[in-house]
Amino acid sequence: MMKCLHCGPHLAHDAIILRSTSEVEGVPPHAMARVAKMSKKGPAALPSCIRAGADCIDRLVAAVGRAVMWCLFMVLTQFAVVLMRYALGIGRIWLSESILYAHAALFLLAAAWTLQQDGHVRVDILYSRVSRRSRAIIDLLGALFLLLPFMLVIVCFALPYVARSWSILERSRETSGLPFVYLLKTLIPLFAVLMGLQGISQALRAGLLLASEHAGEAAAGTG
Repeated sequence: MMKCLHCGPHLAHDAIILRSTSEVEGVPPHAMARVAKMSKKGPAALPSCIRAGADCIDRLVAAVGRAVMWCLFMVLTQFAVVLMRYALGIGRIWLSESILYAHAALFLLAAAWTLQQDGHVRVDILYSRVSRRSRAIIDLLGALFLLLPFMLVIVCFALPYVARSWSILERSRETSGLPFVYLLKTLIPLFAVLMGLQGISQALRAGLLLASEHAGEAAAGTG
């Protein structure tokens, strides 16, 4: 009987047996309570942890995306450049380059959030017509075999490229340009990391959906 206490799938069953035979075998009441508590947490704990991890990733990606989206620096700087150039006849290279930096930050750092909101352009031939389970399979396979490997390749190639830029504190080729080219290049691996995290979240949610539907089918079959 004590050996069965370690069998995860049968914890609830063991609790019932222990409750009925505690007086005969002298099992302490706190042991029965511990088994019952573990039986409640066992099967549902893993999906809850997975869902919590996916939610955490989604919140991080959404926070970065919203922060970049509401950055008014690019709009105000572009307005200032146009006003200075065509109204006052004045041009500043560093001001124009700052718009390039803002554009890069917007597109690279908000790409993962756009993926989360399903805002990327896709050629949809079958996806919207198949069942929810089939869409989950497509999302899972796409994340595992396309998105994540591609982001890993980007990180592997970008890190040496960015490291060289940081080693010399690379600056603009223009004399009056911005001396922060190494920061601009750092956006590349950050983009890959955020996209990879969102891909992991997408895979986790698709896996949970498939597991829940499989469990539902199994329950219906046994019923």
